[in-house]
Amino acid sequence: MRKFVLLGLLLLSISPLFCQLNSKVDFLSGQIELYIQPTNKTIEGKVVYRLQVSEKTNSILIDARNMQFMSVLLNGRKVKFSYDDKQLVLNKKLKTGKEYSLELSYSCSPKQTVYFLGWEDEIMDNEQIWTQGQGKYSSHWVPSFDDMNEKVEFDLNITFDKNYTVVANGKLINTSENGQLKRWYFDMSQPMSSYLLAFAIGNYRSKEIISNSGISITNYFYPKDSSLVEPTFRYTKEIFDFMEREIGISYPWQNYKQLPVRDFLYAGMENTGTTIFSESYMIDSIAFADKNYVNVNAHELTHQWFGNLVTEVDASSHWLHEGFATFYASLAEKELFGDEYFYWLLFDKAQALEALARKGEGESLQDPKASSITFYDKGALGVYVLRERLGEDIFKKGIHTFFNTYQFKNASVTDFMEVMERTSEQDLSDFKMNWLRDTQFRSEEILANLRKNCVPIDRFLRMQRELTTSPENNEAILKRYWDTTSSSEFRKRIIALYYKSLSIDFLKIAFNTKDLKVRQALALIPGPISDPLIESYESLLLDKSYITIENTLYRLWIQSPEHREKYLDKTRSLIGFSNKNIRQLWLLLAILTRDYGSPEERSQYQKELFGYTAAYHPMEVRQLAFGLIGEVFPYTDQNLKDLINAAVHPVWQFKQFARGIIDRLLNDKEQNQRLTLLLDELDSEEYQYLSLKLQQE
Repeated sequence: MRKFVLLGLLLLSISPLFCQLNSKVDFLSGQIELYIQPTNKTIEGKVVYRLQVSEKTNSILIDARNMQFMSVLLNGRKVKFSYDDKQLVLNKKLKTGKEYSLELSYSCSPKQTVYFLGWEDEIMDNEQIWTQGQGKYSSHWVPSFDDMNEKVEFDLNITFDKNYTVVANGKLINTSENGQLKRWYFDMSQPMSSYLLAFAIGNYRSKEIISNSGISITNYFYPKDSSLVEPTFRYTKEIFDFMEREIGISYPWQNYKQLPVRDFLYAGMENTGTTIFSESYMIDSIAFADKNYVNVNAHELTHQWFGNLVTEVDASSHWLHEGFATFYASLAEKELFGDEYFYWLLFDKAQALEALARKGEGESLQDPKASSITFYDKGALGVYVLRERLGEDIFKKGIHTFFNTYQFKNASVTDFMEVMERTSEQDLSDFKMNWLRDTQFRSEEILANLRKNCVPIDRFLRMQRELTTSPENNEAILKRYWDTTSSSEFRKRIIALYYKSLSIDFLKIAFNTKDLKVRQALALIPGPISDPLIESYESLLLDKSYITIENTLYRLWIQSPEHREKYLDKTRSLIGFSNKNIRQLWLLLAILTRDYGSPEERSQYQKELFGYTAAYHPMEVRQLAFGLIGEVFPYTDQNLKDLINAAVHPVWQFKQFARGIIDRLLNDKEQNQRLTLLLDELDSEEYQYLSLKLQQE
């Protein structure tokens, strides 16, 4: 899973009490019933656990955050328990070898982990509910286990308004209706860690495809996004079939589902059999060339094996989740887009890690507090090095043995390496030291391998060395290497890194390649456009790339005031990505272009742009609008209220962005007074945040 808060940080806080009390008890299955009330954001639920006692004990512990328990029954009888709003402890002597049934009836109003969106606005079909257990714990909405080592076979029954679609882990085996309410019955056939429990509710449609092995793959989408289904989910079947072949173990769950949600905390989350991902990845065919779901799609699917089928024992083994998911996602892209694409992916990861190492920021892959780039990218390169060393056949045999040994269980990095050493009959001590324990990054080893496997990378590194050692003119060197290759990746790097050394004639040659990636790099060159290149840059407005068009429109608008109306007319109908990048920029430029449109039209442009900060829009739209408006105009009172709303948003990156703007506004006396006057118009959470900020001034 791609995310900015590491799972490892959670595991450091697991109560030792859990392991002590529950080590003598095995929870076999959990039957969950949920009644969800979106208007007051509450859940009424019941969970029935079947458990077996391996050794005599006097207590059982269940994680449960801020719940009210109506009944706690053991084998149908009331049982004594204590509860501190975090953990429920049952006090009862349990006999060795005996099975028990534990029934918990409860209600809760989750402060996190369950997110209710759109229920307070008047926008049709804008309502959603979705969960995100990893990083926040599923124990906020169901009494369960914050320890990933407790694996349970869960079934979920969810009751909700019949006009919505409910999606959850497992196979939908039945539905029943009672008036306006409908109950969805989901069955799981294998055990899993409870942090992978998930459900999502919204106005969805779906399309089903079938893998070569017969697994049902259902892709969900909003009705308004029917035209985006193919480019968004492009290659899903190919990725699925590739993973089963490459990993060598059949997909371990009954079916697979993917669905987008608004304002998701991460790019995606690999809940068992049910990936939830950010709706920002819903894209059209033009956007596919700039930003697509392929890598996230492959990454989250890989987790169904690495993370879900076999789960790490603790954060020091997080490499087994993220390093492998990142590597196999890259392998899937190699299958789809070719060898060179794959090796440049690895090259870019290596370059970023080398830069960190030069700053003394290298980390061990077994450090539970390591950063995302370590677990994901250094982890992926570590898997690559191991696979190269053992050879593809032996590596696959080791992976096969690892899953056969630990499926539906937990494993450590040590467990994995022992399997690989046995399978390969090799001593891998040096690999473990150099790649798993050492904080340094072995860039020379990686680059030597990449140079051997990819001719364009070898040539690129030769070119870089020649540029620093040869007395020859830089452009002459760049031109010579440019002429020896047709590689888009090679050529776009020449433009991006060495544009200051390139003449107008060279840049014209680059424009004339018609290569989308090269032309995108040209659009991203900073600074003014030379007059002889204006016509070439104007041609970029016709490219099938929203990144290219956005950057070109802005640069041309700045460079050629006399042609602003022409550029705006050419791009009037474009929207861009899901954050409306081109539309929002167009609105700003149209407002600022003197005499463009009638006064009424200009007023509508401003109303539209300023309206994009509203809370019912996705956070990506809102963040761009806040940024564009704030650069040129004072915020309206409604913009300020939207900004305060954003400052208490659950996604921390967006929240921090909004809070940074508010901090700057509070330093301005006039804006400080405006914010103070808005206090009484805010809801409780927003009021609490802003009043505290004002007190600190």
